[in-house]
Amino acid sequence: MSQYFTLFQLEPAFDIDTENLEQTYRALAARFHPDKFASASAFEQKQAVMMSSTINDAYRTLRNPIDRAAYLLKTLGIDADAPEHTSFAPEFLMQQMEWRETLMDAQMAQNNEALRALDQEISREQDKLYQDLRTAFAAKDHESAAQWVRHGRFLNKLRNEIAAALQD
Repeated sequence: MSQYFTLFQLEPAFDIDTENLEQTYRALAARFHPDKFASASAFEQKQAVMMSSTINDAYRTLRNPIDRAAYLLKTLGIDADAPEHTSFAPEFLMQQMEWRETLMDAQMAQNNEALRALDQEISREQDKLYQDLRTAFAAKDHESAAQWVRHGRFLNKLRNEIAAALQD
């Protein structure tokens, strides 16, 4: 099941060599680019398209720390994103509500400075969360890792919303 790690010749782990990931991605993407198979048989062309798609999916997953953690947990038989995991600590929910309020207020006021400050605050929280994930994986505490993945999904979503608001 650790197909993505194997494809990129990486040990299944939360901490990976991102430079190696980038280099391997570029090499694989070039090697299996569908244009290189334009004069090949229909079967070989289809194989190249499928391989290219798998390479892109694997790269996107392994590049993003939260997606990588969720994928790693899945290789261990744990679905961190399963719908039955919807309970969160009240403190986390309150923080989410405060950040959402700040985001809405900044959007309404078209205050890009406030949006950037909020983005930096959430970025710092993400850094802490990644450290918590490292610790959980190192201790083989997969339940905590799954909980951190769910928290990370919220943080990623907020940062994406902030980025979209800054684009407007």
